[in-house]
Amino acid sequence: MKRVLLFLIVFFVFLSGFCFWLFPKYTVPVLMYHNIGYKEGDSFFVTPENFLRQMEYIRDRGYEVITLDRLVESIKNKERIKRNKVVITFDDGYKDNFQYAYPVLKKLGFPASVFLVTNNMGKKFTQTDKEFMSWDEVKVMSENRISFGAHTKTHCELGKIINEEGVFEEISGSKKDIETRTGAAVDYFCYPGGAFSEKAKELVVKAGYKGACTTNRGYAKVHSDVYELKRIKVTNSDTNKPFSFWAKLSGYYTVFKRERNPY
Repeated sequence: MKRVLLFLIVFFVFLSGFCFWLFPKYTVPVLMYHNIGYKEGDSFFVTPENFLRQMEYIRDRGYEVITLDRLVESIKNKERIKRNKVVITFDDGYKDNFQYAYPVLKKLGFPASVFLVTNNMGKKFTQTDKEFMSWDEVKVMSENRISFGAHTKTHCELGKIINEEGVFEEISGSKKDIETRTGAAVDYFCYPGGAFSEKAKELVVKAGYKGACTTNRGYAKVHSDVYELKRIKVTNSDTNKPFSFWAKLSGYYTVFKRERNPY
């Protein structure tokens, strides 16, 4: 009996210490999507049916979807934002985002950010079966709580910069492209493939962005640098694994991920 009692005491102390360590590491999850469509075996695709289920899960569990701007504002002001918040983002600007994701987001009233590769807009690449939304579609979405950020002009990697002038044109030029087409300010940038360097961050700041997203996850890291906002990739299989999707929404998912080299 004494052994059981001792075990329970030790367990309770350990659990209390763990919760005390974990609690302040909460960070608003930033979800990352690419394609909303059909391509079996491609981890970047989430089917429209499963995307709807995931968004309904967010709604039904009482999560509040906030804008990227709201998240960055809270970080800059060192505001401890309440739990059960989530940010939704999409990379590249695929046409299926307009076809399948946008109607769901509009119906549920969810804001989202889409990062565009501006030289690809309106194009279809038969060799990869990738089709990108048109500027007219971007304009429609921008009038209904969908904001647009830049993802460079050509999706070039920014981990190693050889031609600084050319890279700055990729970063700043994509911003100008979207602003010219939509008439709205473009405040956020997304590093292609999540790769970046200190020089890339400097160029993003120089171009006038308020923040930038990556994909890298670091052990026990919370959002502190608005130019290194870590995001969580959502997969099609998350729909059939409720614990997996819940974990990604919990605000603690990145705590237990090993740190990755961003370069």
